[in-house]
Amino acid sequence: MCAMRWDDLFADLDAQAVALEVAERAGEIAERTRIEVGALGLGERLRVAIGTSVRVRVPGELTVAGLLIRTGPDWLLLDEGGGREALVALAAVLSVGGLTRGAAVPGSEGAVLARFTLRHALRGIARDRSAVRLNLRDRSVLDATLDRVGADYVDAALHAPGEARRRGDVREVQLVAVAAISVVRRG
Repeated sequence: MCAMRWDDLFADLDAQAVALEVAERAGEIAERTRIEVGALGLGERLRVAIGTSVRVRVPGELTVAGLLIRTGPDWLLLDEGGGREALVALAAVLSVGGLTRGAAVPGSEGAVLARFTLRHALRGIARDRSAVRLNLRDRSVLDATLDRVGADYVDAALHAPGEARRRGDVREVQLVAVAAISVVRRG
């Protein structure tokens, strides 16, 4: 009878030790998960949502909705439907709705994509001479053609919405800080 009590006592102590070890391991996993999530940037969070319909809110009470088709280190591209696409500066994003819970691994975008910044996308738009609509963070809207892209600005030739840039139709050329741009839509 006495041996039985000892066996019960040691079995109980073993069970408590196993439960404590499981709880400690769960705590470590939870802490590692918090650390990993804390290292994620907005770009990594959005990259796994490619192919998902999202709603992106930017300053000026503007919401851009559509299918997320590409992301870069500081931009995302939405297909708004009807042949319209919106290039959104990540720095202007206030919130994104419609996301899944996953996230990409930091640094997994590849070396080339990691260098394809908003300025690179703007240079491509300037090169093809597309008319654009620029939504700026202060709620203003500019209809223009991008003449050139500097380190932190664009030269925007302002003209009528949807029109091609013609010397006689340009009202003025405005220098616009890249940091002021929220959304770029080709006209």
